[in-house]
Amino acid sequence: MSLRELFGIDLPIVQAPMAGVQTGALAVAVCEAGGLGSLPCAMLSPEAMRQELAAIRAQTARPYNVNFFCHRPPVPDAAREAAWRAALAPYHAKYGIDAAAIPAGPGRRPFDAEAAALLAEFRPAVVSFHFGLPPPELLALVRGWGAKVLSSATTVAEARWLEAQGVDAVIAQGLEAGGHRGMFLSDDLNGQMGTLALLPQVVKAVRLPVIAAGGIADARGVAAVLALGAVGAQVGTAYLLCPEATTSAVHRAALTSEAAQVTALTKLFTGRPARGIVNRVMRELGPMSSAPPAFPLATAAIAPLRAQAEAQGCGDFSPLWAGQNVSGCREVGAGEVTRGLAGVG
Repeated sequence: MSLRELFGIDLPIVQAPMAGVQTGALAVAVCEAGGLGSLPCAMLSPEAMRQELAAIRAQTARPYNVNFFCHRPPVPDAAREAAWRAALAPYHAKYGIDAAAIPAGPGRRPFDAEAAALLAEFRPAVVSFHFGLPPPELLALVRGWGAKVLSSATTVAEARWLEAQGVDAVIAQGLEAGGHRGMFLSDDLNGQMGTLALLPQVVKAVRLPVIAAGGIADARGVAAVLALGAVGAQVGTAYLLCPEATTSAVHRAALTSEAAQVTALTKLFTGRPARGIVNRVMRELGPMSSAPPAFPLATAAIAPLRAQAEAQGCGDFSPLWAGQNVSGCREVGAGEVTRGLAGVG
């Protein structure tokens, strides 16, 4: 089954949902170009989500995707939170930040009943999930209006599990991908594979359409994953310099610098492995330090450092999310990027 048949879109391109660097404007531009635009909702309040969905509906009649996280909120660990703040103490002191005044909090929310009820008002054609799937009763609500359901798999075992839960398609997320790893059955990074190793194994293992993600930056990359059995490509990093993206100035500068050639998985910004451009805090604390509390609680203590540094034009404490292939990043409209990826622009 092609993506045209599955989603009713013209091009085999899915814009990866990228929380923190986009609004619905990016999704609309991709949809209007013939791809599947995506709205990430993990960092949106209910009111913000409603506003974004209303704006998308007002600007395009084409199918679009709405994305949510499915993590289980952890039980706060006071000792671990204290250790994390101690690790950040020298940086807090440098920027005059009172660590004791920083409120603890998750910063990201999983898909819940409130989100499902709000989403039902808009009935998007596609709903995708990261870190597995929500509870069956919530998934049933999404299916109730006929939405196609997608989720990310980072291993063959995860792809098989998703198939058993009845998803409509699997996103095979290779290790090259920027942002958070979608891993959910195991925390062992040794089992994570690159896209060209993972994709053909997932295609062979499941009877579902498979969308490839990770390291795809141009039409040649899209053609390569289609040749390996994917029905389409999910691309994120290539959109980060588009005017429709809300990528910060320091993030944009990093993407166009030599620093973008070196990325690493890190837990420092959220508590869960995510790929970004290596910066000062990653080098000094170690990208996979055990100091941060469980996802997503690590964000609270480092967020003020990011804000203070970025105000001075510095990205030392920013999550500079990017995949391993930034060659497709261009300061052109998202529609042009989408058509270029599909080889029609």
